[in-house]
Order: sequence, then C-alpha cells, then structure tokens
Amino acid sequence: MIYTPSPERYAAMEYRRCGKSGLKLPALSLGLWHNFGHVDVLENARQILRDAFDAGITHFDLANNYGPPPGSAEENFGKILQTDFRGFRDELIISTKAGYSMWQGPYGDWGSKKYLVSSLDQSLKRMGLDYVDIFYHHRPDPDTPLEETMAALELIVRQGKALYVGISNYQPAEAARAIEMLRQMGTPCLIHQPKYSMFERWVEEGLLDLLEQEGVGCIPFSPLAQGLLTNKYLHGIPETSRAAKSHGNLQKEHITDEKLGKIKQLNELAQQRGQTLAQLALAWLLKDPRVTSVLIGVSTPAQLADSLQSLQNTRFSAEELDAIEAILK
Repeated sequence: MIYTPSPERYAAMEYRRCGKSGLKLPALSLGLWHNFGHVDVLENARQILRDAFDAGITHFDLANNYGPPPGSAEENFGKILQTDFRGFRDELIISTKAGYSMWQGPYGDWGSKKYLVSSLDQSLKRMGLDYVDIFYHHRPDPDTPLEETMAALELIVRQGKALYVGISNYQPAEAARAIEMLRQMGTPCLIHQPKYSMFERWVEEGLLDLLEQEGVGCIPFSPLAQGLLTNKYLHGIPETSRAAKSHGNLQKEHITDEKLGKIKQLNELAQQRGQTLAQLALAWLLKDPRVTSVLIGVSTPAQLADSLQSLQNTRFSAEELDAIEAILK
C-alpha cells in the first residue's frame, strides 16, 4: 500500500532551535542504532519510520556501522526512503556518522580525513542520497590531530555532501577545541551528541554549559540507559532482554540490586505523574532548554507510541526534581 503521511503530522510535535543555528529539530528524534539492520524485519522498520513521520519526527539518525551487519541500517533506510519518502526529502533531517571501526585496514576507523570522506561517500551511496543534513565525527581520535579531523568536516560541507556538522562523545575540553576550530574555519559546529540519561550524567559537569555558551545544540543518545529506564527490568532480568545476552553494551553485572531499587522508585514517581518510567526518563531530559532533541531507539511501533507520550508532560515541580535527585544519589 502506498504510504501517505498524516496531514496533521506537525500539529503535536514541539520543534526546538538547534543552538544558535537556523535549524529546528523535533523534541524527539529517531535513532536507527538497533532494529534496522539486515538481521531485523524490514516491514517492522518501515512501520516505525512511517509512524514516526506521522507524529512529526522529521529527524532520523544513523551511522556508517549501524546494523548489524555494519552498513545495513543505512541500506535499509535508503530502500524505505525510495519507496515511502521519495517526495518528502526536504521535510527530513538525515544524519550519519563515522568514527568507529567500519572496514579492514588502516583507513577504516577513527578520525583521519581519508576515513571520514571515504565513509561519507559510502554512506551516501548506501542511502541513495546526494547529501546528508548532519555529519558527525562519532568519537575523538587520540592519534589524529584534531585540526585534521575538523578540516575534514569543513571539507565535507564545502563539497556539498553535508549541510551541517557535529561531534559525538567528546568531553568538554576537547569539544571546546573542536568547536573553536570549526568556527575559525567558517563551518560552525551545529550539535553535540553525548550519552546522557538519569544514570549517565557526565554532561552536567561542564558540557551542557559549554554548548549553551557556544550556541551548539545537544541531542542525547541512550536516554533510557539501554532499556534500564523502562518497565522491562522492574521484576528482574527477562530472558529476552539485552542484559540477558552475552554480547552488547548492557550486561547482567550492570544491573545491581541497588540500581533495581532506584528503577522501582523512579517508576513509582512516574506513576504518580501519570507516566511510564520511559516517559519520565525522556521528559526529565527534555525539561532542560539546553537539550535540543532526545534521540530515541525503539523496536516496535508500540514503543514509539509510548515514547511520544512523554511530550504530554515535560514539566517538573521542585518537589519532583528533589525526589528524583534523592533517588539517583
């Protein structure tokens, strides 16, 4: 069946200006880190993307190595773009990244100009695009001069392969250097993508203040702490959960009794607010005006619908914020 987007798709979504740029992003953006690779069901991915766009989510975030296998999320996204979103490219913000291992040899990882330019060329081919809206350096490279990495981002914009550039996983000091270099080159840093959630708060130790001062947007990833901040772990570790698998970023040893206790207390507070735990966690990030958008990852249309409900209540009383701080300490 031919997809026709909802004519009401922009009515309910909040759009926030990205730093001091002219670009606005939806309060929730959709990440394709998981559930969009060749190992996944394409029709499920298609339905998630359709539902997201119908709800006003215009920003879709990828990286060269998303899958598995690496590259397959971009390939699948490209297929769905051609079949479902062919006439809507100008309504979409599409981002991708390079910085983690992608192919064998000395040119398929980190932050050299060779790797970044080659990787984006491959990404554009996989997605069938002439350009992406945002291209990120995915992580700092301790061996490549930062000047070379930032010059590669500037070159990519000059070549017309990306409209904006950003950085991800940069600590405050190195982010400050990168932002200043890009400014001097005439290609401002649009946005920073850090890992940030109730359980991962390092960005509050200087990064958020820096981004506000420099006029750079912020889009947290892993806002639900790999599923910890959902109802999935309220009664232990399900056999089908990420933590039950031998591979991946979330392992059983990460889920201590202390953390399970915090999850249950947060869930009780969420219920008092008329929210699910996931909705509370997303709303808690969105309460900060320095956060441009929150990057969500979902495996089903139902999970997407649940996340979207967080937008109905992003205000917190002082008592609620104090209670959350007491739980998280």
